[in-house]
Amino acid sequence: MAIILDGSNLTIEKLVAIARNNEKMELHPEALERIKKCRAMLEKKLSAHEIMYGINTGIGEFSEVVLTDEQVQDFQKYLIYNHAAGIGEPAPIEYVRGAMAGRINVHAHGNSGIRPEITLTLVEMLNKGVTPYVCQKGSVGACGDLAPMAQVALLLMGEGKAYYKGELLDGKIAMERAEISIPGLQARDGLGTINGSNLLTAMSAIFLYDANNWLKQAEIATAMSLEALKANMRPYHKKIHEIRGFAGAIRSANAIRKCVEGGDLAEGRIKCKVQDAYSMRSTPQVIGAAHDALAYARSQVEIELNGVGDNPIFFADENLQLSGANFQGTPVSLPMDMAGVAITIVSVLSERRMNRLNNPALSVGLPPFLTKGAGMFSGLMLSQYTADSLIVEQRILSAPASIQSIPAAADQEDFVSMGMNTAIKNFQILENAYGVLGIEFMAAAQALDFREYKFGRGVTKAKEIVRKYVEFLDIDRPLYPDHTRMKELVKSCEILHEVEKKIGRLE
Repeated sequence: MAIILDGSNLTIEKLVAIARNNEKMELHPEALERIKKCRAMLEKKLSAHEIMYGINTGIGEFSEVVLTDEQVQDFQKYLIYNHAAGIGEPAPIEYVRGAMAGRINVHAHGNSGIRPEITLTLVEMLNKGVTPYVCQKGSVGACGDLAPMAQVALLLMGEGKAYYKGELLDGKIAMERAEISIPGLQARDGLGTINGSNLLTAMSAIFLYDANNWLKQAEIATAMSLEALKANMRPYHKKIHEIRGFAGAIRSANAIRKCVEGGDLAEGRIKCKVQDAYSMRSTPQVIGAAHDALAYARSQVEIELNGVGDNPIFFADENLQLSGANFQGTPVSLPMDMAGVAITIVSVLSERRMNRLNNPALSVGLPPFLTKGAGMFSGLMLSQYTADSLIVEQRILSAPASIQSIPAAADQEDFVSMGMNTAIKNFQILENAYGVLGIEFMAAAQALDFREYKFGRGVTKAKEIVRKYVEFLDIDRPLYPDHTRMKELVKSCEILHEVEKKIGRLE
């Protein structure tokens, strides 16, 4: 069943379904009527020669330059040409599809003034699999993602390049093969396609979807390490977290408890310390804080997905046109900087538990570096080095981009969000996080193989999945294939899916 966009119902999950899973989508009939009504109002204003920013004026520093009737249509073409100014490698297809879905949802409000043909063409491109080739870098995240979205708009003129059925083609050829009519650009259509933070918002939505799955796997890995380290599970009692009141900590403690249920540790048959180190004892508070940070970021991203991020904005019922700054990406970039930091923090905690598994002074009887042949063999000593190198990179990337504004356009655009930099670096942080967590999973499975008691149902299932991909390290071998396989395993979410099948959802 197609996902219907009406301007107010686009969730992160729906965006991922459209962007990643190629779900079909439709524009709600009432949304189409709103678009038509707004366009009719704009055309009346054009006929009356009312001055409107970016329609019959220049943009940015040239906003005071009024265009002639003859210039208005050509201006849209040149606007797209000069804004298609990105650089470097293309954005992944799912990012671009997500941005297109977000832009359609902006149009669905009926406040953008574009022709309905523009929105309907974007819908058709998504449903038929025509994805514009878009350079990922070049947006400063204010006046929207102008450079990347301009490469989307090139397709509306039959120009640019696009992916279609696995090929990168000239835009016109891709549209012809998909049997999509090229609508061309008339007054307002160009700016109405590009003037919002749609790409960085789509990327942020996809990141939050994946980061939530990663955090749930961090809780599974935690449970495995806690079992291997004979942790005191009393700090995971729900009353401790309920009395403080943070929703994320309550959720995280519950998830970890579910993973160890049914095992000797959870049932009090294993002797443990009165009080463990912070990396074991305070995991619910730390992962919980990350959950709360992601929940706030989600709320902001979904507001943006369902709001009118555009300029100017038209109110057909009031016959009103207002120019403002709803393209400004800061409401997304600021919480998303925090979301990236949250993933880094949890990665640091993961590495600290892995350290305890390796260190014979801290591992409660496990062999040094989890090897039976210490001295001849080094076991997982170097796995910690690898995790450490990834974390240093994460820490560097965790510096906020949202404070890095550089003025542009002769100081007309003198504060920008740099939200695209936030979106790009967040995926780099998450890519490293897959590796760090994969190494903890590998170390925890190795440690559990040295223990002879019964593990929790979730932990047992997780260890079983790890052992499908990485064998017990009996004697030393090159570890880079194991590290890489574990990283990809975490990325695939197979451990998460199988554990949730066994014990229920970790929420």
